[in-house]
Amino acid sequence: MITCIENGLVINPSTNLEKVTNIWIKDEKIVAIGEFDGVADKVVDASNKWVIPGIVDLHVHLREPGFEHKETIETGCLSAARGGVTTMCCMPNTNPIIDNECIVEYVHTMAKKANGVNVLVVGAITEGQKGEQLANIGKMKEHGICAISEDGKTVMDASLMKKAMAYAKPLGLPIFSHTEDHTLAGGAMNAGENALKFGIKGIGRESEELIVARDIILARYTGAHLHLSHMSTRGSIELIEMAKSWGVNVTAEVAPHHFTLDDSCLEDYDTNKKMNPPLRTKDDVQAMKDALKSGVIDVIATDHAPHHYDEKNEPIDKAPFGIVGLETSFALSYTYLVKENILTPLELVNKMCTRPAEIISLDKGKLEVGKVADIAIINVDKKYIIDSKDFVSKGKNTPFNGMEVYGEVTHTLVNGKIIYEI
Repeated sequence: MITCIENGLVINPSTNLEKVTNIWIKDEKIVAIGEFDGVADKVVDASNKWVIPGIVDLHVHLREPGFEHKETIETGCLSAARGGVTTMCCMPNTNPIIDNECIVEYVHTMAKKANGVNVLVVGAITEGQKGEQLANIGKMKEHGICAISEDGKTVMDASLMKKAMAYAKPLGLPIFSHTEDHTLAGGAMNAGENALKFGIKGIGRESEELIVARDIILARYTGAHLHLSHMSTRGSIELIEMAKSWGVNVTAEVAPHHFTLDDSCLEDYDTNKKMNPPLRTKDDVQAMKDALKSGVIDVIATDHAPHHYDEKNEPIDKAPFGIVGLETSFALSYTYLVKENILTPLELVNKMCTRPAEIISLDKGKLEVGKVADIAIINVDKKYIIDSKDFVSKGKNTPFNGMEVYGEVTHTLVNGKIIYEI
């Protein structure tokens, strides 16, 4: 089977390619970019569209096993495909916790029954995410985990976190840090002027920045690869910049909601705007954009966290944290970063596709001859209104409902096979 994606603007950061050309795929792999001595069995017209490597999302909650009323691996994969995501890393805070090889294999088994999106597993740092004893990280590594994390929680015992880093380093596993000091947590939005105005208990920025600083110091002395999840404050950015100047092996991510929305939007008490870390100030939003441009923040990741309608249909102090993001991440990033001239097309694709793959040592995120054909085709000129009713995720909990954006995914290919098209 030979497929030709023709006349698209091919954007590939790994070779600095940004050119209207053709991509030829034979079976699962790219066999040519440009001219090819062959005849296509299938032609996909990508005229006036971007052709990019499939998006790699390092931070997704698929909820299965245990919380299938929120999302399943199957529906999460459908949601990913609709958003142009071809590879995603699922977090371990399920029920049971992904803290052993049996649950890792369960996720792999369920993913194979889905639509083909690559599902990589992030193993828990501690048994049951209790923060008391390390999980069997080595055994989970043997069964294919791509990283370790306590996401949803922080390993509050610094000695245990240091031990985890020392253990993970020779295994080549990055540590995804949740960056929240539980002793300073509690609240439903960012602490500050707006929290006082709205009468909502606030979460201070120091709860994030203390763990960012602690884990940077631990990574400095263990040599482990520290990946800081869902950054939200200017202070965190300053700490990461300092760590990188020291030569610490640290990378960082930001979610689209933290560079698009600020805490003033909580005036309507909409629980779909409640997430952890919370929406911060306008100054913090600007800091996220500046850090994406400068490279202090390496990647964009969604922190896709679906919830059932009834769970979010509670007072803001009781509703759970989290929003969905797989189906809106590219459009939001393109609209708020490229159209506002903060990132170039190559820089955006690098943040969403190429660099995330590098962080987990994955040979994806590239459009090169010989590479697996994981590809997204996107009509960046298409303007549309986000409507959560159209989501294929079980979760409809988005703060972006009704927002006008640009960038509609028209095709998603995994292993050379079209798994989504409109």
